[in-house]
Amino acid sequence: MSYPNLTLVTEGTIAIVTINHPPANALNQATLTSLAQALDDLEQNDQIRAIVITGEGRFFIAGADIKEFTALAEQSPQQVAERGQQLFLRMETFSKPIIAAINGACLGGGLELAMACHIRYVAKEAKLGLPELNLGLIPGYGGTQRLPRLIGRGKATQLILTSDMIDGEEALAIGLAEAVYPVEQLLEESKKLARKISEKGAISVKYALDAIHSGVELGLSAGMKREAELFGQVFTTEDMKEGVTAFLEKRKPQFSNR
Repeated sequence: MSYPNLTLVTEGTIAIVTINHPPANALNQATLTSLAQALDDLEQNDQIRAIVITGEGRFFIAGADIKEFTALAEQSPQQVAERGQQLFLRMETFSKPIIAAINGACLGGGLELAMACHIRYVAKEAKLGLPELNLGLIPGYGGTQRLPRLIGRGKATQLILTSDMIDGEEALAIGLAEAVYPVEQLLEESKKLARKISEKGAISVKYALDAIHSGVELGLSAGMKREAELFGQVFTTEDMKEGVTAFLEKRKPQFSNR
């Protein structure tokens, strides 16, 4: 299946989604629609265990498509923001891990998309920021909510109100990225991580993601309760039995995702 403004290729148990909307991979409504469709297909594909999202060329996603802004006056800007928020929330709660391989400029809606991914690997040369206030706007796809949760309220407020950009090294230092690499190594390192995760049982990965998200969003007490529920459920699976048996027999487990 083809997806306007992005390409999707699979390599065994991982999928690589590449935003391809020249010249700067601007995040317009067509691209968001394609991404939603790709997620639908990847969720139904039992062979795919992990997803990497990156950008074509020198850009990850250099922000929203400014040309579309004039048309927003004829729609409901609030509803446009809510649609983007819903898609990124779906990414954040997706049952399979999504890794952002931030290969270049990652601004505005691009950074909001990256923050909705479960893990972020970034190129040293990349530039990240939320420049919406330079246009008399504010972030609308969750940037004001996720950035403080990731890096703390004070630093997030500074970056949002100044529209300053940071590089990959600073993104790593403040907790916005989990690893930084030279751009020529970034995609392969991201795929290596995706393959490592895909070797785990799909059920336990799914439940772990659920537990992590629940704890962050609901607080410690509710998160602990959710963790116990999920632990009880995963304990009855064939994969749990296989994992324990393989450990005792000192061999690599062969998970069946049952």
